[in-house]
Amino acid sequence: MPDRPEPLTSAQKEQLEAELRELEGPRRAAAIEAIETARGFGDLSENFEYHAAKNEQGMLERKIAILRDRLVRAVIAEDDPATSITVVVGSKVEIEDERGERMAIEISSVGGVSPDSPLGRALLGARTGDEVEIDAPRGPWRARILSVGS
Repeated sequence: MPDRPEPLTSAQKEQLEAELRELEGPRRAAAIEAIETARGFGDLSENFEYHAAKNEQGMLERKIAILRDRLVRAVIAEDDPATSITVVVGSKVEIEDERGERMAIEISSVGGVSPDSPLGRALLGARTGDEVEIDAPRGPWRARILSVGS
């Protein structure tokens, strides 16, 4: 969602910045080189390598635009997941569902459960021992929080 702040921990923001540097530097240079190499293969209208390289470049540029947008909207989460007793962005949470199945998750929009997802929204602010109801697209379900950490 454009213009919505994206809560991140400092480490998560640094991870996104490192990924952006990689994409804008070596990966972009490699994409440009692949296009130049493919141009040398002849007629561009029937040159599969050229079209594949241009497609790859387009996907790379889209990913760069998405990362830049996320970093512009990034808001560093004030709560430190290491000292918080409630679930915050960056928390690692162990939950148990109604069937007794346990899951370990991290609340993160960088490789974890998004704080904007049904599960993330249900867990934010909860504490160890709390039961939460997750309003998931396939139907609501309940979970108990076994532990909150970082």
